[in-house]
Amino acid sequence: MARPFLGFSFRPGLIAVALIVAMPILVPAARAQDPGAPQLRGAFPPDTGRDAPTATQPGPTLPANTTVVPRAPSADGASAGTGQVNLVALLTVDGQRIDKGLVWRVFASTRDPRAPTKLVMTKRDASPTVDLQPGDYIINAAFGRADITRKITVTPGTATSEKFVLNAGGLKVKALVDGVEPPPNSVAYDILSSERDQLDNRVRVLGGARPNVVNRLNAGIYRIVSRYGDANAKVEADVTVEAGKLTEATVSHSAARVTFKLVNRAGGEALPDTQWTVQTPEGQLVMQSVGALPTHILAPGSYSVTAKSSTGAYKRDFTLANGEVAQVEVLMQ
Repeated sequence: MARPFLGFSFRPGLIAVALIVAMPILVPAARAQDPGAPQLRGAFPPDTGRDAPTATQPGPTLPANTTVVPRAPSADGASAGTGQVNLVALLTVDGQRIDKGLVWRVFASTRDPRAPTKLVMTKRDASPTVDLQPGDYIINAAFGRADITRKITVTPGTATSEKFVLNAGGLKVKALVDGVEPPPNSVAYDILSSERDQLDNRVRVLGGARPNVVNRLNAGIYRIVSRYGDANAKVEADVTVEAGKLTEATVSHSAARVTFKLVNRAGGEALPDTQWTVQTPEGQLVMQSVGALPTHILAPGSYSVTAKSSTGAYKRDFTLANGEVAQVEVLMQ
């Protein structure tokens, strides 16, 4: 028989049924914080007032059929998307390693020979380790004026070591004038290789080098052209640079020092604003200068000098001996 409850009448059998139906809804609601529990859709509206996931409050749950594999670096130290290359420079094939003074330049390789070469990076460490994207690269290792360039291939996820043998040595030039060392900055020399350009001239490797300084060069035969002063007092010599060794060469200059002056009479005052031209007897130009008392260093021999002023041009022939210090007067007559 039905009994009244708060104005409603119901039967005991119906109460049991209602409680059994409600239980599946109430139990999942109590387990909502369990990330492993299945999610029921449509039972409750989303709670938009909750904070963002934290260390104690997990974020969104992935579908049950999703497997997450964390990305880890390879055992050799290279990341999965790049390759790791250690660059090592050797002075000789015997394995003498270069520990300082190196410049590494890495260029991206291109299949089109007409395309410009793109510099990727420059390193000045003795033996840098670089991470590069997979592909081909052109690497130049420079040690002073000695260098080597070659191509390497980088594969992803690997670490390799690339050795560059420069086959280089050193050259030190000493200059003497009449058996003694000249004043500082009065001698400079060029280093020319045995290779020749399209005009059959030697290729200049280094210009304006100073004596008593070690220059690093690839092994080979070189021509030294040493100049004392600013004119024609020069000496040429061939030297051989050996890999892993220091080659020392001495060049001896023969020269004379001469000062020019244009005068109205012998022993008179030098006239200013004079243009000077020195030539060989065959008419070959040796040098030109401007001034009242220009001083130059010339190789021993015979010359002619022309002094040009506002009143005209005046010429005189003269001869210089080795080691001589002379003054050449040109008379206006």
